[in-house]
Amino acid sequence: MTTIDALGQVCPIPVIRTKKAIEGLGEEGGVVAVLVDNDIARQNLQKMASGMGLQSEYTQKENGVIEVTIVVGEGCVLENDQTAEDSGLVIAIGRDTMGEGSEELGRILLKSFIFSLRELTPPPTHLLFFNSGAQLTSSDSNSLEDLKAMADQGTSIQTCGTCTNYYGISDKLGVGEIANMYGIVTIMAGAKRLINI
Repeated sequence: MTTIDALGQVCPIPVIRTKKAIEGLGEEGGVVAVLVDNDIARQNLQKMASGMGLQSEYTQKENGVIEVTIVVGEGCVLENDQTAEDSGLVIAIGRDTMGEGSEELGRILLKSFIFSLRELTPPPTHLLFFNSGAQLTSSDSNSLEDLKAMADQGTSIQTCGTCTNYYGISDKLGVGEIANMYGIVTIMAGAKRLINI
């Protein structure tokens, strides 16, 4: 049995760690037990297991600890070997926050969103950044590590040149390449699936 201590970790880290552990079991299968300390994490873990076709159950322990147990049967094939080239997923990010309301919370959510994108299989084909979203590809962005990891997986990262000029960050591009609006529109128009933030 593999045990993951995800106590105190916020979404989506418990789910991502668990998914990696499940995929690492191979064809032999096995059991993954995850320790979390809130019911939202428990629900997210069980939804992920259900989405993967796996059985799960949970036990309430002492001090608010919840143990989620996921069983992976022998011969269960979970890995997806598709590449970025055939995912057809394009994500356009036109702001440096996610959603409406608190800007601080919006920045936290967008960082978590980008971190979660890094874990997608297959990864997005393209990430497009424009308006204040262009700041996310600068060398001082707190999402730079995740963006570089996606670029290494084959995701094309393009940032609007007009936007980097406007914000005075053209010389601080930390990942990907500068694009023009025609190129961005062409990529969006050719997308199989498009998410616009």
